[in-house]
Amino acid sequence: MRDGGPDVEGGLGIAGPRELGDVRRFSHEAMATSFEVYAVHPDERYAAQAAQAAFELTDRLERELSRFVPNSDITRVNHLVAGEGARVGPSTMECLVIARHLFDLTGGAFDPSIGTGLASLELDADDFMVRATIDGVQIDLGAIGKGYAVDLMAELLEEWGLQHALVHGGFSSVLALEPPPGRDGWPLTLSDPGAPSRVLARLSVCQTALGASGVRKGDHIVDPRTGEPARGRKAAWVALPRPARAGAEASAEGPRMAAAAVTDALTTAMMLLSIEEIAALCERSPGLEAWVLPESVGGPPGEADLIYFGGRL
Repeated sequence: MRDGGPDVEGGLGIAGPRELGDVRRFSHEAMATSFEVYAVHPDERYAAQAAQAAFELTDRLERELSRFVPNSDITRVNHLVAGEGARVGPSTMECLVIARHLFDLTGGAFDPSIGTGLASLELDADDFMVRATIDGVQIDLGAIGKGYAVDLMAELLEEWGLQHALVHGGFSSVLALEPPPGRDGWPLTLSDPGAPSRVLARLSVCQTALGASGVRKGDHIVDPRTGEPARGRKAAWVALPRPARAGAEASAEGPRMAAAAVTDALTTAMMLLSIEEIAALCERSPGLEAWVLPESVGGPPGEADLIYFGGRL
Protein backbone atom coordinates (compact mmCIF):
# COMPACT_ATOMS: atom_id res chain seq x y z
CA MET A 1 0.00 0.00 0.00
CA ARG A 2 1.10 3.55 -0.66
CA ASP A 3 2.02 5.63 2.36
CA GLY A 4 0.50 9.01 3.08
CA GLY A 5 -2.98 10.52 3.16
CA PRO A 6 -6.09 9.74 1.16
CA ASP A 7 -5.73 8.29 -2.32
CA VAL A 8 -8.01 10.78 -4.05
CA GLU A 9 -8.91 11.88 -7.54
CA GLY A 10 -12.05 13.76 -8.51
CA GLY A 11 -12.73 14.43 -4.85
CA LEU A 12 -13.32 10.76 -3.96
CA GLY A 13 -10.68 8.60 -2.32
CA ILE A 14 -9.63 5.97 0.20
CA ALA A 15 -8.73 7.33 3.63
CA GLY A 16 -5.54 6.09 5.27
CA PRO A 17 -4.55 3.41 2.74
CA ARG A 18 -1.47 2.61 4.84
CA GLU A 19 -3.77 1.53 7.67
CA LEU A 20 -5.54 -1.15 5.62
CA GLY A 21 -2.99 -3.78 6.59
CA ASP A 22 -3.06 -6.87 4.41
CA VAL A 23 -5.06 -5.32 1.57
CA ARG A 24 -3.31 -6.03 -1.73
CA ARG A 25 -3.34 -3.43 -4.48
CA PHE A 26 -3.11 -3.91 -8.25
CA SER A 27 -3.17 -1.20 -10.96
CA HIS A 28 -3.79 -1.06 -14.69
CA GLU A 29 -4.07 1.75 -17.24
CA ALA A 30 -7.19 1.70 -19.42
CA MET A 31 -9.87 4.09 -20.68
CA ALA A 32 -7.46 7.03 -20.18
CA THR A 33 -7.30 6.45 -16.44
CA SER A 34 -5.90 4.12 -13.79
CA PHE A 35 -8.06 1.20 -12.71
CA GLU A 36 -7.21 -0.38 -9.38
CA VAL A 37 -8.21 -3.44 -7.41
CA TYR A 38 -7.84 -3.49 -3.63
CA ALA A 39 -8.39 -7.01 -2.30
CA VAL A 40 -7.85 -9.23 0.72
CA HIS A 41 -6.70 -12.77 -0.06
CA PRO A 42 -4.09 -15.01 1.59
CA ASP A 43 -2.50 -16.00 -1.73
CA GLU A 44 -0.92 -12.96 -3.38
CA ARG A 45 -0.29 -14.79 -6.63
CA TYR A 46 -3.89 -15.90 -6.88
CA ALA A 47 -5.12 -12.38 -6.09
CA ALA A 48 -2.83 -10.99 -8.80
CA GLN A 49 -4.23 -13.48 -11.34
CA ALA A 50 -7.79 -12.46 -10.44
CA ALA A 51 -6.93 -8.78 -10.78
CA GLN A 52 -5.26 -9.44 -14.13
CA ALA A 53 -8.39 -11.21 -15.36
CA ALA A 54 -10.44 -8.18 -14.32
CA PHE A 55 -8.06 -5.83 -16.14
CA GLU A 56 -8.23 -7.95 -19.30
CA LEU A 57 -12.01 -7.63 -19.13
CA THR A 58 -11.64 -3.85 -18.94
CA ASP A 59 -9.37 -3.84 -21.98
CA ARG A 60 -11.97 -5.84 -23.93
CA LEU A 61 -14.70 -3.40 -22.92
CA GLU A 62 -12.57 -0.46 -24.03
CA ARG A 63 -12.15 -2.05 -27.46
CA GLU A 64 -15.94 -2.34 -27.71
CA LEU A 65 -17.09 0.90 -26.08
CA SER A 66 -14.51 3.54 -27.01
CA ARG A 67 -15.35 5.97 -29.80
CA PHE A 68 -11.61 6.40 -30.33
CA VAL A 69 -11.02 2.75 -31.29
CA PRO A 70 -11.48 2.08 -35.04
CA ASN A 71 -14.24 -0.45 -35.71
CA SER A 72 -15.38 -0.53 -32.07
CA ASP A 73 -19.10 -1.05 -31.57
CA ILE A 74 -19.55 2.63 -30.72
CA THR A 75 -17.45 3.81 -33.68
CA ARG A 76 -19.65 1.78 -36.01
CA VAL A 77 -22.80 3.17 -34.37
CA ASN A 78 -21.45 6.71 -34.80
CA HIS A 79 -21.04 6.12 -38.55
CA LEU A 80 -24.66 5.09 -39.08
CA VAL A 81 -26.92 7.18 -41.25
CA ALA A 82 -30.70 7.19 -41.15
CA GLY A 83 -32.10 3.77 -41.97
CA GLU A 84 -28.90 1.85 -41.22
CA GLY A 85 -28.25 -0.57 -38.36
CA ALA A 86 -25.26 -2.14 -36.64
CA ARG A 87 -25.03 -5.31 -34.60
CA VAL A 88 -23.18 -4.79 -31.32
CA GLY A 89 -21.96 -7.01 -28.51
CA PRO A 90 -24.02 -7.77 -25.38
CA SER A 91 -21.94 -5.43 -23.19
CA THR A 92 -22.33 -2.52 -25.60
CA MET A 93 -26.07 -3.07 -25.85
CA GLU A 94 -26.45 -3.28 -22.09
CA CYS A 95 -24.45 -0.09 -21.63
CA LEU A 96 -26.59 1.72 -24.22
CA VAL A 97 -29.81 0.50 -22.61
CA ILE A 98 -28.66 1.73 -19.20
CA ALA A 99 -27.61 5.06 -20.74
CA ARG A 100 -31.01 5.48 -22.40
CA HIS A 101 -32.78 4.70 -19.12
CA LEU A 102 -30.71 7.34 -17.29
CA PHE A 103 -31.31 9.84 -20.10
CA ASP A 104 -35.04 9.44 -19.49
CA LEU A 105 -34.67 9.44 -15.69
CA THR A 106 -32.74 12.74 -15.67
CA GLY A 107 -34.77 14.51 -18.32
CA GLY A 108 -31.78 14.56 -20.67
CA ALA A 109 -29.27 15.97 -18.18
CA PHE A 110 -27.29 12.78 -18.73
CA ASP A 111 -26.91 12.38 -22.49
CA PRO A 112 -23.93 10.48 -23.94
CA SER A 113 -24.83 11.89 -27.36
CA ILE A 114 -24.46 15.50 -26.10
CA GLY A 115 -27.70 16.49 -27.76
CA THR A 116 -27.13 14.78 -31.11
CA GLY A 117 -30.06 12.41 -30.72
CA LEU A 118 -29.70 9.49 -28.29
CA ALA A 119 -33.48 9.08 -28.20
CA SER A 120 -33.55 8.64 -31.99
CA LEU A 121 -31.55 5.39 -31.81
CA GLU A 122 -33.64 2.24 -31.83
CA LEU A 123 -32.19 -0.39 -29.49
CA ASP A 124 -33.21 -3.99 -30.15
CA ALA A 125 -31.77 -5.67 -27.06
CA ASP A 126 -32.96 -9.13 -28.11
CA ASP A 127 -31.15 -9.01 -31.46
CA PHE A 128 -28.28 -6.72 -30.28
CA MET A 129 -29.09 -4.26 -33.07
CA VAL A 130 -28.78 -0.48 -33.00
CA ARG A 131 -30.68 1.35 -35.73
CA ALA A 132 -30.40 5.03 -36.64
CA THR A 133 -33.51 6.99 -37.58
CA ILE A 134 -31.61 10.24 -38.21
CA ASP A 135 -28.12 11.15 -39.40
CA GLY A 136 -25.30 12.36 -37.19
CA VAL A 137 -25.85 10.75 -33.78
CA GLN A 138 -22.54 10.67 -31.93
CA ILE A 139 -22.23 8.53 -28.80
CA ASP A 140 -19.49 9.00 -26.21
CA LEU A 141 -19.78 6.57 -23.28
CA GLY A 142 -17.01 8.27 -21.29
CA ALA A 143 -19.45 9.29 -18.55
CA ILE A 144 -20.76 5.75 -18.00
CA GLY A 145 -18.25 3.31 -19.49
CA LYS A 146 -15.79 3.35 -16.59
CA GLY A 147 -18.56 2.65 -14.11
CA TYR A 148 -19.86 -0.18 -16.25
CA ALA A 149 -16.37 -1.68 -16.41
CA VAL A 150 -16.07 -1.41 -12.62
CA ASP A 151 -19.38 -3.30 -12.23
CA LEU A 152 -18.20 -6.17 -14.43
CA MET A 153 -14.75 -6.26 -12.82
CA ALA A 154 -16.34 -6.62 -9.38
CA GLU A 155 -18.57 -9.45 -10.56
CA LEU A 156 -15.55 -11.25 -12.00
CA LEU A 157 -13.57 -10.83 -8.75
CA GLU A 158 -16.43 -12.40 -6.84
CA GLU A 159 -16.43 -15.33 -9.26
CA TRP A 160 -12.73 -15.77 -8.39
CA GLY A 161 -13.62 -15.77 -4.69
CA LEU A 162 -12.32 -12.29 -3.86
CA GLN A 163 -15.25 -11.09 -1.77
CA HIS A 164 -13.32 -8.53 0.30
CA ALA A 165 -12.45 -6.06 -2.42
CA LEU A 166 -12.82 -2.56 -3.81
CA VAL A 167 -12.54 -1.59 -7.48
CA HIS A 168 -12.23 1.88 -8.94
CA GLY A 169 -11.67 3.56 -12.27
CA GLY A 170 -9.71 6.75 -11.67
CA PHE A 171 -11.62 7.22 -8.41
CA SER A 172 -14.43 8.81 -10.40
CA SER A 173 -16.21 5.47 -10.14
CA VAL A 174 -15.82 3.21 -7.10
CA LEU A 175 -17.46 -0.06 -6.13
CA ALA A 176 -16.93 -1.37 -2.61
CA LEU A 177 -17.64 -5.06 -2.01
CA GLU A 178 -17.18 -6.63 1.42
CA PRO A 179 -14.74 -4.65 3.63
CA PRO A 180 -11.43 -5.91 5.00
CA PRO A 181 -11.88 -8.23 8.01
CA GLY A 182 -12.38 -6.31 11.22
CA ARG A 183 -13.87 -3.27 9.50
CA ASP A 184 -17.51 -2.34 9.01
CA GLY A 185 -16.79 -0.74 5.64
CA TRP A 186 -14.20 0.65 3.27
CA PRO A 187 -13.08 4.11 4.52
CA LEU A 188 -13.74 6.72 1.82
CA THR A 189 -13.51 10.50 1.76
CA LEU A 190 -15.20 13.26 -0.18
CA SER A 191 -12.81 16.16 -0.77
CA ASP A 192 -12.75 19.48 -2.57
CA PRO A 193 -11.32 18.62 -6.03
CA GLY A 194 -9.45 21.91 -5.99
CA ALA A 195 -7.85 21.11 -2.62
CA PRO A 196 -7.76 17.31 -2.19
CA SER A 197 -6.31 17.53 1.33
CA ARG A 198 -9.47 19.32 2.47
CA VAL A 199 -11.79 16.47 3.47
CA LEU A 200 -15.46 17.42 3.45
CA ALA A 201 -17.01 14.11 4.53
CA ARG A 202 -15.95 10.64 5.62
CA LEU A 203 -17.88 7.49 4.71
CA SER A 204 -17.64 3.80 5.58
CA VAL A 205 -19.26 1.71 2.86
CA CYS A 206 -19.68 -1.84 1.61
CA GLN A 207 -21.71 -3.31 -1.24
CA THR A 208 -22.06 0.26 -2.47
CA ALA A 209 -21.14 2.14 -5.64
CA LEU A 210 -20.00 5.75 -5.60
CA GLY A 211 -19.35 8.21 -8.40
CA ALA A 212 -17.65 11.60 -8.46
CA SER A 213 -17.72 14.50 -10.86
CA GLY A 214 -16.06 17.89 -10.64
CA VAL A 215 -15.07 20.96 -12.59
CA ARG A 216 -11.37 21.81 -12.73
CA LYS A 217 -9.69 24.71 -14.49
CA GLY A 218 -10.07 24.15 -18.21
CA ASP A 219 -12.29 21.10 -17.64
CA HIS A 220 -15.96 21.81 -18.37
CA ILE A 221 -19.07 19.68 -18.18
CA VAL A 222 -21.51 20.77 -20.88
CA ASP A 223 -25.26 20.69 -20.37
CA PRO A 224 -26.53 18.70 -23.40
CA ARG A 225 -29.92 20.41 -23.10
CA THR A 226 -28.52 23.91 -23.59
CA GLY A 227 -24.94 23.54 -24.85
CA GLU A 228 -23.75 25.69 -21.95
CA PRO A 229 -21.04 24.63 -19.46
CA ALA A 230 -21.99 23.66 -15.92
CA ARG A 231 -22.24 26.62 -13.56
CA GLY A 232 -22.49 26.98 -9.80
CA ARG A 233 -21.08 23.56 -8.87
CA LYS A 234 -17.56 22.51 -7.96
CA ALA A 235 -18.31 18.82 -7.48
CA ALA A 236 -21.00 16.20 -7.03
CA TRP A 237 -20.97 12.69 -5.60
CA VAL A 238 -23.55 9.92 -5.80
CA ALA A 239 -23.87 6.70 -3.80
CA LEU A 240 -26.13 3.73 -4.51
CA PRO A 241 -26.37 0.36 -2.76
CA ARG A 242 -25.29 -2.51 -4.93
CA PRO A 243 -28.27 -4.83 -5.47
CA ALA A 244 -28.11 -8.52 -4.71
CA ARG A 245 -27.26 -10.50 -7.84
CA ALA A 246 -30.76 -12.04 -7.86
CA GLY A 247 -32.33 -8.57 -7.97
CA ALA A 248 -29.93 -7.06 -10.45
CA GLU A 249 -31.46 -8.41 -13.65
CA ALA A 250 -33.43 -6.29 -16.11
CA SER A 251 -37.11 -5.72 -15.42
CA ALA A 252 -40.07 -4.13 -17.15
CA GLU A 253 -39.31 -0.90 -15.26
CA GLY A 254 -35.73 -0.59 -16.47
CA PRO A 255 -32.43 -2.28 -17.33
CA ARG A 256 -30.25 -4.40 -15.09
CA MET A 257 -29.06 -2.40 -12.11
CA ALA A 258 -25.35 -1.92 -12.69
CA ALA A 259 -24.76 0.33 -9.68
CA ALA A 260 -21.36 1.77 -10.63
CA ALA A 261 -22.54 2.57 -14.16
CA VAL A 262 -25.57 4.34 -12.71
CA THR A 263 -23.59 6.42 -10.21
CA ASP A 264 -20.96 7.22 -12.86
CA ALA A 265 -23.67 8.70 -15.07
CA LEU A 266 -25.69 10.37 -12.33
CA THR A 267 -22.74 12.38 -11.00
CA THR A 268 -22.63 14.15 -14.37
CA ALA A 269 -26.34 14.85 -14.16
CA MET A 270 -25.99 16.14 -10.57
CA MET A 271 -23.61 18.82 -11.87
CA LEU A 272 -26.43 20.11 -14.09
CA LEU A 273 -29.76 19.44 -12.38
CA SER A 274 -31.28 22.03 -10.04
CA ILE A 275 -31.28 21.44 -6.31
CA GLU A 276 -35.02 20.78 -6.48
CA GLU A 277 -34.57 18.24 -9.28
CA ILE A 278 -31.83 16.41 -7.36
CA ALA A 279 -33.99 16.26 -4.23
CA ALA A 280 -36.91 14.87 -6.21
CA LEU A 281 -34.73 12.27 -7.95
CA CYS A 282 -33.31 11.02 -4.64
CA GLU A 283 -36.76 10.97 -3.05
CA ARG A 284 -38.18 8.69 -5.73
CA SER A 285 -35.05 6.49 -5.97
CA PRO A 286 -34.72 4.28 -2.86
CA GLY A 287 -31.17 4.15 -1.52
CA LEU A 288 -29.85 6.91 -3.78
CA GLU A 289 -27.71 9.52 -2.02
CA ALA A 290 -26.06 12.63 -3.41
CA TRP A 291 -23.70 15.35 -2.20
CA VAL A 292 -23.24 18.65 -4.05
CA LEU A 293 -20.45 21.17 -3.46
CA PRO A 294 -21.49 24.58 -4.78
CA GLU A 295 -18.96 27.13 -5.93
CA SER A 296 -17.86 29.11 -2.90
CA VAL A 297 -19.26 32.61 -2.68
CA GLY A 298 -16.35 33.65 -0.51
CA GLY A 299 -13.85 32.09 1.84
CA PRO A 300 -12.55 28.53 1.97
CA PRO A 301 -14.95 25.61 1.45
CA GLY A 302 -15.90 23.49 4.41
CA GLU A 303 -18.18 20.63 5.37
CA ALA A 304 -21.06 23.05 5.87
CA ASP A 305 -20.92 23.88 2.16
CA LEU A 306 -21.97 20.35 1.20
CA ILE A 307 -25.60 19.90 0.30
CA TYR A 308 -26.75 16.36 1.09
CA PHE A 309 -29.69 14.44 -0.37
CA GLY A 310 -30.81 11.04 0.90
CA GLY A 311 -31.36 9.14 4.13
CA ARG A 312 -27.90 8.92 5.71
CA LEU A 313 -28.31 11.94 8.00
